[in-house]
Amino acid sequence: MADPAPVTRTKVGIVGGGPAGLLLSHLLAQQGIDNVVLESRDHETISHTHRAGILEQQAVEMLTGSGVDGRVLTHGDEHAGIALRFNGESHPLNFPDLVGATVTLYAQNEVFVDLAAARARDGGDVRYLREVVGLDGATSDTPTVRYRDTSPGADPDAIHELRCDVVVGADGSRSFCRRALGDDAEHRDHRVEYPFAWFGILTEAPKSSPELIYANSPHGFALISQRSETVQRMYFQCDPDERVEDWSDDRIWSELQRRVAGPDGFELRTGPIFDRTVLGFRSFVREPMSHGNVFLAGDAAHTVPPTGAKGLNLAFADVKVLFEALDSYFGTGSRDLLNAYSDTALRRVWKAQNFSYWMTSMLHTHPDADPFETKRALGELDTVTSSRYGQQYLAESYTGWPHA
Repeated sequence: MADPAPVTRTKVGIVGGGPAGLLLSHLLAQQGIDNVVLESRDHETISHTHRAGILEQQAVEMLTGSGVDGRVLTHGDEHAGIALRFNGESHPLNFPDLVGATVTLYAQNEVFVDLAAARARDGGDVRYLREVVGLDGATSDTPTVRYRDTSPGADPDAIHELRCDVVVGADGSRSFCRRALGDDAEHRDHRVEYPFAWFGILTEAPKSSPELIYANSPHGFALISQRSETVQRMYFQCDPDERVEDWSDDRIWSELQRRVAGPDGFELRTGPIFDRTVLGFRSFVREPMSHGNVFLAGDAAHTVPPTGAKGLNLAFADVKVLFEALDSYFGTGSRDLLNAYSDTALRRVWKAQNFSYWMTSMLHTHPDADPFETKRALGELDTVTSSRYGQQYLAESYTGWPHA
């Protein structure tokens, strides 16, 4: 007879140890709410996976105000705005002047490092290298997560159980938890696939601009971003099937430069390129974001094109709403906020989807665009940049709406 499965009992089981899962774990622990985090990857892999990150002011305050190490303030790069560039000219938007807010450029893997350190410091139960293989009893009082321990020396065939009052799926866009809940009349997936991607690079070079530049050009979109004083991140629109190995440094710099060229003589500052990647685009929303005692957060429930800088910020907004609901539930026994979680979170999600879709459509060149559509997009950019109200709408959306 086989040995019984090792069982752990906890109030909140969190599947996914990225920034969303770890922030929720951190906030719950501060309120004395027992939780366990299961993450399929190891700490080293996550901490060295380069992903851009633009944090809204509220997201920064969630980290620093909850006792996470303040590296975001000392190593993050606070930005007072962006520039929209079209017809070869840059049009700056000053966020503090327009809406009294800023954003901070801080890579997602650095956010992970800070949150992982905070959980380790506080004795959090974060289990790396745990492969989730089952989720049962979503509508019961004890939903159960089944998983394997894939860490060195562990028995790879042993199935462990995590029995919970509540399960949170914060396990990314390929979410096991979302797939386990199924897709039926009660669970609807909404998708939009885009006909282009971003070719992204990391380069050892000085900053080309103090603020991010979002460029619409006849050759396609480009984003001139930063990472630090000596390392910069840049992107240009490409075909989803583009191969990174087909692009030399010289070819990449030539393509980026022609997309930002203009009568003002703007020149990129170049350097050796040490990372290349092609990022596919899609918009996705799962409705509702909960089922029984299983709740989805972050990319497990929704993804957006990166043009609006909303991905990580939406995840943190979900965490804020879900944390307050769980705190109320375990403190008072009331399910009111838990039952309202999906509707509350989705209001912001759909606003972010609209903003991200708008920015993407306005700045990118559709492969099948005719001259009318090209001119129309330029007219839209001119409308936004020539009106204070237009600038304020973009600034408010970019810097983020108040957390629910």
